[in-house]
Amino acid sequence: MHYKEKYHLWLNSPLIDPAAKQELLALKGNEPEIEDRFYKDLEFGTAGLRGVIGAGSNRMNQYTVGMATQGLANYICQAGEEARAKGVAIAYDSRRKSPDFALHAALVLCANGIKTYLYKELQPTPILSFTVRELGTTAGIVVTASHNPPEYNGYKVYWGDGGQVPPPMDGEIIREVNQVEGFEAIRTMDEKDALEKGLLRYIGDEVVSKYIERVKELCINKELVEREGRDFKIVYTPIHGSGNKPVRRVLKELGFSQVSVVSEQEMPDPDFSTVGYPNPEDKKVFTLAIELAEEKGADLIIGTDPDCDRVGVVVKNSKGEYITLSGNQIGALLVHYRLHSLKSMDRLPDNGCIIKTIVTSEIGRVIADSFGIAATNTLTGFKYISEKIKGFEETGSHTFLFGYEESYGYLAGSFVRDKDAVIASMLICEMAAWYRSKGMTLYEGLLALWEEYGYYADSQMSIQAEGKEGMERIRELMENLRADLPFQVGGIPVVRIEDYAKSKAYHIQEGTTGSIDLPVSNVLKYILKDHSWFCVRPSGTEPKVKIYFSTAGDSIQEAEAKNQHLKAEVEKLL
Repeated sequence: MHYKEKYHLWLNSPLIDPAAKQELLALKGNEPEIEDRFYKDLEFGTAGLRGVIGAGSNRMNQYTVGMATQGLANYICQAGEEARAKGVAIAYDSRRKSPDFALHAALVLCANGIKTYLYKELQPTPILSFTVRELGTTAGIVVTASHNPPEYNGYKVYWGDGGQVPPPMDGEIIREVNQVEGFEAIRTMDEKDALEKGLLRYIGDEVVSKYIERVKELCINKELVEREGRDFKIVYTPIHGSGNKPVRRVLKELGFSQVSVVSEQEMPDPDFSTVGYPNPEDKKVFTLAIELAEEKGADLIIGTDPDCDRVGVVVKNSKGEYITLSGNQIGALLVHYRLHSLKSMDRLPDNGCIIKTIVTSEIGRVIADSFGIAATNTLTGFKYISEKIKGFEETGSHTFLFGYEESYGYLAGSFVRDKDAVIASMLICEMAAWYRSKGMTLYEGLLALWEEYGYYADSQMSIQAEGKEGMERIRELMENLRADLPFQVGGIPVVRIEDYAKSKAYHIQEGTTGSIDLPVSNVLKYILKDHSWFCVRPSGTEPKVKIYFSTAGDSIQEAEAKNQHLKAEVEKLL
């Protein structure tokens, strides 16, 4: 259907509410905006829904949420009466319309005879993962757009193991969603009726309390925390999101009594008015936190994103300047701290394993090797790490010790099956307190890691590609790269090219081809002779292509210089 036909269908449908119609009528004469809102349906992809909030088929609104939920409901109903009875758990964060979208999804499920458990207030994404496992539900939904700008919202689906829906199940659910024909197919019911019929239940505090206790069990050295935590000064910002209560509660109950919260960013705010773009990867979101840290003489700054599944860290370097640690650096520090601590307590299992993604620095693998611990790669996305954990449990092949990705996502323990910034915040504070007990800052701990395991520099760049034309640009870029594989970059030979869309690894010098035992994904990774690498992948959640770069050297200066050179050469290539 042409975008103009869709536009008029929405304007004339009796099922579209007056406010949405008024919003669409105001667009008359603005053809580019009308086209962008209607040239396609907001896709329910492998990561669920994510898009700009507004009226239109290519926007996040109650209709696109309703169609996605109806498709999910159809899939659950096909699984039988037990799947319907076990039900679905739903949580949401602080974004615009998150409570409305969550309730609407709940009522669509209830209208399909599916019992639904809904939180009364915003909760972190990892608590939803825990809730699915704790309540034994068939599935879970969390309404969030993670760290996207304020105009976005999203919708992610989880399955009974607490992880995001993996392939091939994600494709099966997508097919059901795509078969929902029109607004008429969306069933819904009144909230009061759903409560009276026992189809809708609100989740009480007992589930969150159980989660908090499980998180505290992951603290490796509680005596150290109690001792150091009395005067270890932490500044924390939830960046207007859902981490405020659980992060502070865990730290307080473990003994960190000197936690100062950035008051301007403490309360939920869907506009993220102090930051605009609520991403803890960006040092600008820590401006107020750094001011407070200077006032308090803080040892550490941490900040969690709106749905509290990512955490950023700010420390002072050797010059006394506040710097943000990268996701790779935080991950390497946590891998080393956990393995070292478990080994010192004789708790390190022989079959232990860490899991990281293909775009995450190799220093984690090097550290794991030094402890005799396996390291394995997955595609980008924590659902693949979750799937690995599930596989370890089913086969008994490995004991999961830690999982992480370069984009500030970390997980220890297996009672949550997604990246968890509550767990990570606790571990980071414990780790920083441990380093302080040794007379070192966290930054000095990083320098010590580099000295022992090698100097690594990692970076990334993005090519923004908005709208219909942007999608075409991304498609052409990936096609051109596959059609013209480079055999050297900046004078350094390419020794291996991994094409995850074709599940093939091309060994350039040997002239041989191997297979890749990971799910199919539109990703290309190039490994160079000096062990540098770069990786190109379209984002699954934003309109952009991401390019990752990793280099190593005999000093951090050499590693960073090599990284900048590689980036410049790849820009020419692209």
